[in-house]
Amino acid sequence: MEGFNRTPKVFDALIPLVFLIILLVLNIQVFGTDGLSGSNQIVLILSSMVAALVAIFRLGFNWETLQDGVVKSISAAMSSILILFLIGALAGTWLLSGIVPAMIYYGLQILSPAIFLVAACLVSAIVSVATGSSWTTVATVGVALLGIGKALGFDEGIIAGAIISGAYFGDKMSPLSDTTNLAPAMAGTDLFTHIRYMAKTTIPSISITLIIFVVIGLNYETDGTVNDVQAISDVILEKFNVTGWLFIVPLLVIVMIVRKVPAIPALLTGALLGGLFAIVFQPDIIRLIADENASYAYQSFKAVMMSLYGEISISTTNDIVNDLLVTSGMGGMMNTIWLIIAAMVFGGIMEESGMLRVLAEAVIQKVHSVGSLVASTVDTCVFFNITTSDQYLAILVPGRMYADVYKKRGLAPENLSRTLEDSGTVTSVLVPWNTCGATQASVLGVATLTYAPYCFFNIISPFMTILYGYFKIGITYYDDVEEEKLV
Repeated sequence: MEGFNRTPKVFDALIPLVFLIILLVLNIQVFGTDGLSGSNQIVLILSSMVAALVAIFRLGFNWETLQDGVVKSISAAMSSILILFLIGALAGTWLLSGIVPAMIYYGLQILSPAIFLVAACLVSAIVSVATGSSWTTVATVGVALLGIGKALGFDEGIIAGAIISGAYFGDKMSPLSDTTNLAPAMAGTDLFTHIRYMAKTTIPSISITLIIFVVIGLNYETDGTVNDVQAISDVILEKFNVTGWLFIVPLLVIVMIVRKVPAIPALLTGALLGGLFAIVFQPDIIRLIADENASYAYQSFKAVMMSLYGEISISTTNDIVNDLLVTSGMGGMMNTIWLIIAAMVFGGIMEESGMLRVLAEAVIQKVHSVGSLVASTVDTCVFFNITTSDQYLAILVPGRMYADVYKKRGLAPENLSRTLEDSGTVTSVLVPWNTCGATQASVLGVATLTYAPYCFFNIISPFMTILYGYFKIGITYYDDVEEEKLV
């Protein structure tokens, strides 16, 4: 293959990208929201094949080099895959132990339909700020809020939108968040300057989001009635031992994450404690799941193991409750993990071959003003969320690309760090094959394209930062920073 030009042209990079887009559009038309079951994965694998063919036969790369890129790409996603497995395990033991049913029960006593959506958004935001993790927030209180909202008669898409909007606000604004630390590191500013500067766009975005949810809540005609809520509460009380002691487990998980215990050991601890609390507080559920005439120790071991790795369901006399009391454990995450791996294969080949870099550089050349620079940064972050399927790459690569451009324009680095978060972090969950979109769809059991239209915060944020750029609102220049230091 010697003699080939290894620098790709824009046309080369567009071949696999256009192929991916065409197949995805066709796939959505044929399979709709069932794409996660396998068809989206096949589309990504076929698109990876096209990218590899372009890289080998047009650019002169050998397969071993591309394979190294794929391995690096998948390795970067391994922590997300492990977290996803543990979220599945945690959901299983928290159902078995009655933690999630208890959250649903108490939530039904407190929340009314009129305030539910805005309350769900605020609760998710508070927990996410405290933990620094949108994933943990959605997998714990988010699952419970979804159950409460469905019991109140709300459509699952709008409930998930409220939960995700709040969770991603908290994820952005928390100093404990990995992306909130990553963005300023890429841009060249410090964490708390980044958070203060980001608040200028983030607070208006979440304020508009809350107003929208208030208006929807006041005008939404729910199917749920007071009698339905009471019936659901009665069935939960009949089936589970509902007690405040169960909340020790989620509180401990939150405390661990606030104290900067890494997500993997924190979630594993939460899952195992859920199993222990199931043995202590839910002996009837343990016997129901184990379904064997044996000692309680034997039944406990079997039921807890089943909740960790596989599907369990608890039948009641109420169909709504039956839909809430189902979980799939680690096994239920396999389709999502398959999707993530397929997406990282495509992203790895595109990154290793230089095709992603060429596309991004083509965008930079069209930048002529502060507004167009910010808009181009947003577009690039969204582009990388779609093509690399990973929010970290959607922050890392544009951060490296644009740092010098912002500096040459005299723009302080917090302009870039804010834009990276306003676009790279929040839009990742809107892409079905992105690690974030696939994970939240799997955890909540709501397809990405079903909840995406209601993630108002995630949709508003990138437009808000572009608006600030074009009208030069809250834009800081290096001269301004130097003057502040002198003062």
